[in-house]
Amino acid sequence: MRNWMIGAALAVFSAHGALAAEKGPVTGMDLPRFVSMKASEGYARRGPSGTHRIDWVFKRRHMPLRVVDEYGHWRRVQDRDGAGGWMHYSLLSGNRTVIVEETALDLRRRPRPDAPVSARLEPGVVAWLGECDEGWCAVRVEGAAGWAETGRLWGVAPGEVRD
Repeated sequence: MRNWMIGAALAVFSAHGALAAEKGPVTGMDLPRFVSMKASEGYARRGPSGTHRIDWVFKRRHMPLRVVDEYGHWRRVQDRDGAGGWMHYSLLSGNRTVIVEETALDLRRRPRPDAPVSARLEPGVVAWLGECDEGWCAVRVEGAAGWAETGRLWGVAPGEVRD
């Protein structure tokens, strides 16, 4: 029987230091992977059932979370600070979002550092994630849209490519 208390390793490092994803035992999807909060409030529990103690309460709809393990209808998630626990899959969405890291972020009209600025996002802003390639991702939030360097966002893996 699978020991969910230990959980799956976050990732396996190759000889070159790159992250190699493992597959989740329930969904067959990559672990770790990013999702977002579907609900405006979600309980992160100590174990994968409704009877386990609540360790954390997430209260921000659309917040990006990283899924690091799976067990039945439960997903073990972490926020950008590493806080989290087991959440029922119905509270999560595959619609991807990102959160702006430590400093204000200029969105660019094109995926280039010298492109004109289309908007500025403050730290902690949650934005919808679009396509990503070559270290840049398209993001949008409340009427503002543009391109951001991947390293300035949490909720997208380094080098991730999205269409």
